[in-house]
Amino acid sequence: MIIVNTDFISGHEIETMQLVKGNTIQTKNVGKDLTQGFKNLVGGELKSYTKMMNEARALATKRMVEEAEELGADGIVNVRYVSAEIMQGAAEVMAYGTAVKFVE
Repeated sequence: MIIVNTDFISGHEIETMQLVKGNTIQTKNVGKDLTQGFKNLVGGELKSYTKMMNEARALATKRMVEEAEELGADGIVNVRYVSAEIMQGAAEVMAYGTAVKFVE
């Protein structure tokens, strides 16, 4: 599966199929949330949240790819990611793009 954020895949003529997406909602446990809250006092990277968001993007991407594979797609173009806070300490991440098939 080729995944790109452009509207083409170099070297391939493509046929558009449909929108595919994947999402997840992630949260950290209360203990991690409290320790990360102390970082607000001194500054610096919130490594626990960085890890959480990386894991969320990976899971959302995996789900998007699975949806494209179910359609028999060869690739996904125009891939985008969005995130939104659902509640304090919890975020939704969505990956979406257009499933495409290579033209023979």
